Amino acid sequence: MATLHESSVIEPAASESPEALVARLARAGRAAQALLARLSDAEKSAALLSAARALREDEGAILAANARDIAAGEANGLTSALLDRLRLTPERLAGIADAVAQVAILPDPVGQVIDTGERPNGLHLSRVRVPIGLIGIIYESRPNVTADAAALCLRSGNAVLLRGGSEAVNSNRAILAALGRGLSAAGAPAEAVQLVPTQDRAVVGAMLTAAGLIDMIVPRGGKSLVARVQADARVPVLAHLDGICHTYIHSAADPEMAVALALNAKMRRTGICGAMETLLLDTAFPASQRVVAALLEGGCELRGDARARALDSRILAATAEDWDTEYLDAILAVAVVDGLDAALAHIDAHSSRHTDVIVTEDAAVAEAFVAAVDSAIVMVNASSQFADGGEFGLGAEIGIATGRLHARGPVALEGLTTYKWVVRGNGQLRP
Repeated sequence: MATLHESSVIEPAASESPEALVARLARAGRAAQALLARLSDAEKSAALLSAARALREDEGAILAANARDIAAGEANGLTSALLDRLRLTPERLAGIADAVAQVAILPDPVGQVIDTGERPNGLHLSRVRVPIGLIGIIYESRPNVTADAAALCLRSGNAVLLRGGSEAVNSNRAILAALGRGLSAAGAPAEAVQLVPTQDRAVVGAMLTAAGLIDMIVPRGGKSLVARVQADARVPVLAHLDGICHTYIHSAADPEMAVALALNAKMRRTGICGAMETLLLDTAFPASQRVVAALLEGGCELRGDARARALDSRILAATAEDWDTEYLDAILAVAVVDGLDAALAHIDAHSSRHTDVIVTEDAAVAEAFVAAVDSAIVMVNASSQFADGGEFGLGAEIGIATGRLHARGPVALEGLTTYKWVVRGNGQLRP
């Protein structure tokens, strides 16, 4: 039965370089992935259900570890948004465990046949989903990523090497310990899920250049982290950029719906990447004052253009930077636009291609918006806070991919696979 190696939970030897540490962990992860590839669908599912049970059983230890991280974060002046991302409660931890259990019962993507065909010479071709291999994930502040990444990678047959932020170091280690215990109890290789045991920033560089050992890097964090990963990586990167999410309230929007969606999209949780950061109000929408008043009275600071400020004297003047800022806080940029085309132009200029929303009762306008907006997620009459793998029925997510290659939107099981061609013949020779 596999056991959790000490190297995955304690600091490395002082003489071990970042490159040597990453190479050692990567080799262990690749060996574990080879073992994982031999497990059946039922065995992988059982391992994750065991890991979910271990998370619930270790609630006290995990919450105590998180309390130490929260105290350190408060002492170090973390923003309220970052503290919210970091904080675990019994309810949030139960949700993390539930997400792991939900991933366990999702269909296994490995071995799925994408398509088939037959050549005139009788060769039968098929494309079959296979794991990517060893995935490196570099993330900040959010301890739930430790469990989500472990579950999704293991279910899709991948091993994972995690490098969490220093803000969540105690929480991440406690979660990893529970996951490792649960995997081992079910006979799965615990080293399929490893946490880099040091906060030395040089380790990030070592991961980014570990071509041949790490098969894909997934960054989850702020703009500076993603920019560094994209600039320095010698390993393929699946990027999750910032969430500058727009909600456009069209002239034909239902006022009650518009107020409710604006409040939820911004204020439900301000620190998540699917939170609305810019509100666009159509100049012909009759209830714009109601929408901004509800946001202001709900505790949100509004920064607007001249026409938005004319709606309510409490709206502050926006700067050019406000249209390109992911606040992750109770702050919102507001602009008044002259119809659909103006809204589309603003979104094209300022969206991070994460999630953009239209609120309207005009079906033709809604379809025009969907066709024109080139974002990973486009919504009609729904809160942008639904931009989440769990809400999409994917169990959990590694992140929201905003690029155009490989995977886009919530990256879950299918996004963590590639494919191979399988060719079956009966002795054909190429002339």
